[in-house]
Amino acid sequence: MGEPRYSRRTLLAAIGVVIATAMGVATYVSSSGAVEQQIATTDRVRAASAAKPVIRFERVYSAARHREVTLAFYLPAGANVRGLPMSILLHGLNGDARHAPVGNLPEVLTAAVAKGSVPAFGFVAVDGGNSYWHENVPGDDPMAMLLDEVPRWLKERGYGDPFAVTGVSMGGFGSLLYARRRAERGDPVAAAAAISPGLITTWPEMAKRRAFKDEGEWASLDPLRHIRSTGPTALGVWIGDRDRFIEGTRRFIREARPEVGTVKGGGHDDGLYRKVTPDVVQFLAKYAKRAV
Repeated sequence: MGEPRYSRRTLLAAIGVVIATAMGVATYVSSSGAVEQQIATTDRVRAASAAKPVIRFERVYSAARHREVTLAFYLPAGANVRGLPMSILLHGLNGDARHAPVGNLPEVLTAAVAKGSVPAFGFVAVDGGNSYWHENVPGDDPMAMLLDEVPRWLKERGYGDPFAVTGVSMGGFGSLLYARRRAERGDPVAAAAAISPGLITTWPEMAKRRAFKDEGEWASLDPLRHIRSTGPTALGVWIGDRDRFIEGTRRFIREARPEVGTVKGGGHDDGLYRKVTPDVVQFLAKYAKRAV
């Protein structure tokens, strides 16, 4: 018998079936990959939202303050503390290390690290009293504690050196003062984040805080009078447009021209802090990556 003979129409139909089948397989594989990718993304989002920050407290003796203080760590879940970059976190007036985080700062950091959108870093807070982070009372020097003791406490526990400083209200004032002191030592901190900083423009108003012995001492420390004193430190400033410190902070933003200078709708409260904490974490993360 001879070879089977096929019509032109039969051959074209067969080729069409093969092509359609191949395309179907390709479409299936492509769709399957997209589904798997979507599932993986959803799993990461769920894991990030479920992750809880690690919070640790301990008591240490500060020779600079001549008293025991609380040392508080706010860390992203699952982070390896060995060499972990740390930002000092400065509390506001009438605050302490246990209540230093504003808004949902530790939760925002943890979620961002879990998503992989920022490198891991942490915050360390310590009791600083109400003296705007300087030696207002002889023998009680919170700034010396930050500069000389906190790095040692971190090293003893396996953490990295402070790459940044973050502060709110009085702590915002303190964060700019800390950045200045680091620059004066020739060891500038990489970044300083000031949230609703207590930048007051008149001595009668500042005098109410009883944080400075006189106007001259305040003038010598006031960030508004020492705009360029932070040297190469990258600055980020956030404040609400109804904050009582808006006048001084607007002036600082205008004159210092920080890397980030943000005015959002809000006051000196938790609502404003929750608006800005994602931006604060992203700002610090850029410098945490360089510190690794």
